[in-house]
Amino acid sequence: MKIFAETERLILRELEHTDTNDLFEMDSDPEVHLYIENNPVKSIDEITKVIEMLKKQYKENGIARWAVVDKLTNECIGWSGLKYFNQPLNKNNNFYELGYRFKKKHWGKGYATESSIAILDYGFSNLNVDKIFAITDPKNVNSKKVLSKLGFDFKETFDYEGDPTDWFELKKTTWENKKPNR
Repeated sequence: MKIFAETERLILRELEHTDTNDLFEMDSDPEVHLYIENNPVKSIDEITKVIEMLKKQYKENGIARWAVVDKLTNECIGWSGLKYFNQPLNKNNNFYELGYRFKKKHWGKGYATESSIAILDYGFSNLNVDKIFAITDPKNVNSKKVLSKLGFDFKETFDYEGDPTDWFELKKTTWENKKPNR
């Protein structure tokens, strides 16, 4: 198991099959999926396939979403990380997108911001990219607050698979000059 980063409260590592039950708890919750296709998973088998897909992304791209583990309890509380897009999305291609998802019982505790700071540090330092993007449903006020706290700039609303989607951008120079407290 590869650990990518640690924060005061969290360990960020590769997702493993041992995370299946925690991910099922998260992704079977309709409220967790309210702003992401509104299609919660129905079986453990679906989670197993997601983990396999992410393991493939680790091998092919060197990065994917990471397990976010609470240091005190060793519970996988969700995932956060960068996804590499090598296909066009909103007139961009070959870019990294920040994403995060947590079990509902862990919402509002600052985990999205805390894990994202470590991930953005990793992305800008280790991957040496000039920009990182993020997308969210325009109605997902809490996610937009996190992105704003991190220094992302709202760029536009675009059509993503038939749904309006907000597009955000964070430049490396902005990150280096305005990085939030850890």
